[in-house]
Amino acid sequence: MQEGLKKRNFLNYSILVPYLILALFGLVMVFSTTVPMQTAIQQPPYKLVQTQAIFLAFSLFTMWLIYRVKLAAFKSSRVLAFFMPIEIILLVVARFAPAINGAHGWIRVGALGTIQPAEFLKLFVVWYLASIFSKRQKVIRETDIDGIFETKHKFENFYTGWRLPIFIMLALVVIMPDIGNAVIVILVILTLISCSGISYRWAAGYSRVAAVLIGAFFALMFATQGNVPLVPHYITERFKAFLNPFAGLLSYGTQMANSYFAISNGGWFGRGLGNSIEKKGYLTFASTDFIFPVVVEEIGIIGAFLILGVLFFMILRIMLVGIRARDPFNAMIAIGVGAMLLVQTSINVGGAIGVIPETGVTFPFLSQGGSSLLVLSIAVAFVLNVSADEKRRELLALTAGHKRSDFVAVNTVHGQLSNN
Repeated sequence: MQEGLKKRNFLNYSILVPYLILALFGLVMVFSTTVPMQTAIQQPPYKLVQTQAIFLAFSLFTMWLIYRVKLAAFKSSRVLAFFMPIEIILLVVARFAPAINGAHGWIRVGALGTIQPAEFLKLFVVWYLASIFSKRQKVIRETDIDGIFETKHKFENFYTGWRLPIFIMLALVVIMPDIGNAVIVILVILTLISCSGISYRWAAGYSRVAAVLIGAFFALMFATQGNVPLVPHYITERFKAFLNPFAGLLSYGTQMANSYFAISNGGWFGRGLGNSIEKKGYLTFASTDFIFPVVVEEIGIIGAFLILGVLFFMILRIMLVGIRARDPFNAMIAIGVGAMLLVQTSINVGGAIGVIPETGVTFPFLSQGGSSLLVLSIAVAFVLNVSADEKRRELLALTAGHKRSDFVAVNTVHGQLSNN
């Protein structure tokens, strides 16, 4: 029985296998998009793909470690209290680090390149709020949404009074500026609040308010053609590119226009792996923010849909782990990770195909970037750990139920024999 209860027997392959497919295909796409660029600027052609491979190997090792750790360790307030100041310090350092392409947010780490603390914040917010809200379940049941925002909780301090530290970290991301990751964090927070146990009417109400505000902002930007006073210049530029990239083909519309060209070049079946035209200096950020158009150009619309199908299948399986979980912490971890992946994918693909303005968000698992790959891998490891924990609990409950049934049956037979 003890052998059957070992964690390796509860590994969720419906999540692990899609992850491995996406991570390995991402390595292929990083090779495809970075080697021509490195060659063109007379740099070592395989440097970036080698770095990505190192991060993938380290990510797999980290996943193995996290999967082996007992979930009780992640629920500990002491562990959260240890990591929170580290995250805040990294965000401060990143804000004052040298700018790259007009924005801060990257810290150089020797030969491995850079790390981006804002990427780690997305997962930390999921972990942090899942821990806080799961401990407030009794209060939430009694007071509804007041249990989320109360300030007189008996454990209330800087770490459990979640609004202040979240505001500080989110503000640091906004002023970098990194609007894309800030939007993901905000939407993840709203998702976790909605699934924390509050009544449906509050979740629906907040969703309507958010939809109205977003719709009003878009309407204002449409009406003014992106020229709104007090809105930062880089945001208005992206809105202009969203409205009509070909009007600024040599300036603000270059990326979007070439993204459209890449998708058009690919057609249904693509030009073949490695044969993208746009990645050769025409489409900027082809290995990061705009890797999806290159995927379409090389393997076609059908191939891109298959990749999206694998990713959305994994997100669905992650969400199902959260929906079926009996432990509140487990449920919110899985739903938060699923929401993070879904929002990030939607923003990246939406920006690349012109459905929404481009925000500078990477495509999960495919884009070049060690921080992004490591964070997403850790997130998947969290869910795999949660899934194994839930399966083990279920098996123990079933086993205990069978033992009780056998005990009752034996006692019943014994009583009948005694009466006879």
